[in-house]
Amino acid sequence: MKPIYKRIVIKLSGEALQGGPGKSGIDSHSLMNIAREIKEVHNLGCEIGLVVGGGNIFRGISRDEKVIDQVTADYMGMFATVINGLALQSALEKIGLDTRVQSAFDMRQFCELYIRRRALRHLEKGRVVIFVGGTGNPYFTTDTAAALKAVEIGAGVILKATKVDGIYSADPAKNPHARRYTRVSYQEILRLGLSIMDAAAISLCMQNNVPVVVFNLFQKGNLKKVVCGQGRRTLVEPEKKSGGKNEK
Repeated sequence: MKPIYKRIVIKLSGEALQGGPGKSGIDSHSLMNIAREIKEVHNLGCEIGLVVGGGNIFRGISRDEKVIDQVTADYMGMFATVINGLALQSALEKIGLDTRVQSAFDMRQFCELYIRRRALRHLEKGRVVIFVGGTGNPYFTTDTAAALKAVEIGAGVILKATKVDGIYSADPAKNPHARRYTRVSYQEILRLGLSIMDAAAISLCMQNNVPVVVFNLFQKGNLKKVVCGQGRRTLVEPEKKSGGKNEK
């Protein structure tokens, strides 16, 4: 198997680390499984950036608005991504990968401050770079952070890791007639309101022609397949290339 992308950004949700529905925090088994999947891709020669969310620790949308305001909640979520990033760093280094954690805000006791040129140098040296802290600003999601980092470092694709094998016309867990798109355009995502990434992230990808691949992270070996252009997935790309294809 040969990769079709040289430099990639993998977007991980915080929930991917928590070990299943109803759980929270960081599950060691899930963490190591993800680390092994990433190592398989690294062994192909890919340059890897990771953007991780913090929903397993704190989700701003679930805050008590009478107690915690929106800006404070967003800052709390940013700190949660740092915790997850450090956990991923430890797991990856346990299996032999060299890593760097770069934060959108200064936390020099724990990780580097994000500097684009330094990040590029790390990638060129084969280090996995873990981007934490979101964009460093409230009101922006880690999806937007992933899109921003992909554009800044010249990534060939964003791999959006989820628990389903692509983008569907409806929730496949609730609607047995939901159809999976094999390809869909940025414009269709926005027009149909398909909630795979927020509008700001999709718009940024559209403006800079960064494709997004949505896939199931929890199928063993799937990340490697997707990087090589195989496996069940949905490709989000410019409208002129998208045929709006879908399947049952």
